[in-house]
Amino acid sequence: MTEPSGGSNKPKRPVVVPAAALVTVTALGITALLGGFAEVPDPAPPQYGEGAVLDQGQFSTQFVTAKVATQKAKADWETDKRFVELTFKVTNQGKATAMVGLPPDKPERAISLTSFAGSLVKVTPQIQTKGVPSVYSLSKNAQSGQLQPGVPTTVILRYDLDGAAKPPQKVTLDVAGFAYEPGFNDPSFHWNLISEETDPEGPGSKVPGNGRSPVVQAQVTLPVHGAEAA
Repeated sequence: MTEPSGGSNKPKRPVVVPAAALVTVTALGITALLGGFAEVPDPAPPQYGEGAVLDQGQFSTQFVTAKVATQKAKADWETDKRFVELTFKVTNQGKATAMVGLPPDKPERAISLTSFAGSLVKVTPQIQTKGVPSVYSLSKNAQSGQLQPGVPTTVILRYDLDGAAKPPQKVTLDVAGFAYEPGFNDPSFHWNLISEETDPEGPGSKVPGNGRSPVVQAQVTLPVHGAEAA
């Protein structure tokens, strides 16, 4: 016997669509209506304040204080000098002597630096100074440019204020870290500032830093003590 033509009288089973799939389809539809996927901004680096201790890989650094200091004139024709001084307690966690160094004049120039001060990639606001800042370590009240392994050492970063320049009420430091790794064409290990590619032309680019910029590990904000009276 042949079956009768036409549709079956059996009720049709409903098609179950998972809730997650509905949510995904709905989200995609809304995103399309809004003009596509928006770029998610990079998260801000961790924020720290006075007295904070930061593990930078090669260095363990305490951000002790910032203040306005004055050096009295030694002669009648001289004028008093004013400085903004930042004080750190730095321990070299490597096995070899490290240099105190100088902070970079531009953040992208920091990636070629291997010194402690080279990791202070940016200071905000920019302090109006006479020339470049001076940086030194203190060991038994003697100034030095070195950091010995395993020895907690006071480091002073001093900005000579330009004329009647007003010192800032606070300063924020963009601080980078170091990784112990081999060089690009060198199998031996060294401490290198952690960086990331920021220029599509990559290595060999004419942009300072060969198309790379330091990765800001943390931002440390210090009140400048004595700025109100200076």
